[in-house]
Amino acid sequence: MDTNGDCDSHLPLTSLCPSSPSPSSEGEMRECLENRTNGLVSSLPCLITLTTILTILMLYAPSPIPFNINAITRKKIHHRIDDEFTAKEESRRRTNIHPRSQKGNANDCDLFKGKWVFHQEFTPLYTNSSCHSIPVSKNCFMNGRKDEEFLQWRWEPEKCELPRFETKTFFSIVSGKKMAFIGDSVARNQMESLLCLLSQEEAPLDLYKDAKDRFRTWYFPRHNFTIMVLWTKFLVASEERGINGYPTGIFDLHLDKVDENWALKLPSQLDYAILSDSQWFFRKNYLYQRGQMIGCIYCKNESNVKHLDVGFAIGRALRLALTYINNCEECNRLLTLVRTISPSHFENGSWKTGGSCNKTSPFQGESGEEEGVAAAGDGEWAVRAVQMEEIGRARRRGEGRGRRFEVLDITRAMMMRPDGHPGIHWRNKKQKKGCNDCVHWCLPGPIDTWNDLLLAILRK
Repeated sequence: MDTNGDCDSHLPLTSLCPSSPSPSSEGEMRECLENRTNGLVSSLPCLITLTTILTILMLYAPSPIPFNINAITRKKIHHRIDDEFTAKEESRRRTNIHPRSQKGNANDCDLFKGKWVFHQEFTPLYTNSSCHSIPVSKNCFMNGRKDEEFLQWRWEPEKCELPRFETKTFFSIVSGKKMAFIGDSVARNQMESLLCLLSQEEAPLDLYKDAKDRFRTWYFPRHNFTIMVLWTKFLVASEERGINGYPTGIFDLHLDKVDENWALKLPSQLDYAILSDSQWFFRKNYLYQRGQMIGCIYCKNESNVKHLDVGFAIGRALRLALTYINNCEECNRLLTLVRTISPSHFENGSWKTGGSCNKTSPFQGESGEEEGVAAAGDGEWAVRAVQMEEIGRARRRGEGRGRRFEVLDITRAMMMRPDGHPGIHWRNKKQKKGCNDCVHWCLPGPIDTWNDLLLAILRK
């Protein structure tokens, strides 16, 4: 470029010599080209030096706006990819529960009403080999269970599809949060299922275990997610009666005093609480209010005590627990889910009287639900109704205070799964002869569906 600002250096060499040369000017043309070429060749060292200096200055000189074409291009591409991913993720979340017909949609679909459908290709998301935290008592295959078809049944709601559990999606929702399962060993059973599902993505750190292995806490550092079990038999305060210093298995329940063993351990800024109770109520228990006995469960032979049904006791205990959470000043961001009663399937007896559960497939067809209710008994279905009533009461009370309550209504689905319990495969036969577990659930097993449903609720 010259001092007049003409960009001669951007023109071809021939444009600086005579155009359309005639034979008489051929020598002049050759001489002109040679002169221009020699001039450029002689200036090449200077051009190279200048280019090198400019390059060094551009790379290393401080600048408030770094000039990097590739970086800018990559940044734009990444923004575009992120936007596309966000749009796809939002679209997927909006349509994660797919309608089966024009009548149903993701908003009005009842996830908890449906049937179990056999799928030949359906396999569990973990095994007793890939999950190392399965307790011995729920490790049915390790304890000798041979049939595997009970793992190939999938819960299908009537009007929509329930997606399978997606570990990455779950972590994306709960990252940086805390979740507590509050209840008895069946609550622990669900947590153990969730722990197995999540451990396929990241191995958790075992942070805490009390002396009786009832209160447990795990932490997933990569996703900053904490999961815990807060043990309680009844949700309310209780004392076991004894005779000559020996426990009787009979309890005094104080329906107006929350069990501090879980209530005082409820962490501040807890994000999710899955609350449940039921199994410990199905025995003789005396009920107290304001220090006075108001009745008894399973004590019809005692004429001087008012007989109350188990649904009454469970309802009052759940109401007190939900009231406690509603009044918790540090629970502003808490989502509370009430998991309805998990049915047992004892036949020809109970836990201590030789009851068993030997079925290897669900109750099926249109009569499947009726068979399930009949097998489990009207009492458990009535308990579910009480629990649904109490969650409705808590919702109404908490609406004005910004409290959130949901229901994890697994009762109907699990009444149809007498095949999902450990049965005799819960311990070595030499340790527990004649004792069958028809209360808890094999891992893996139908209980994993509870966490499919949990994720569907969290996605809302």
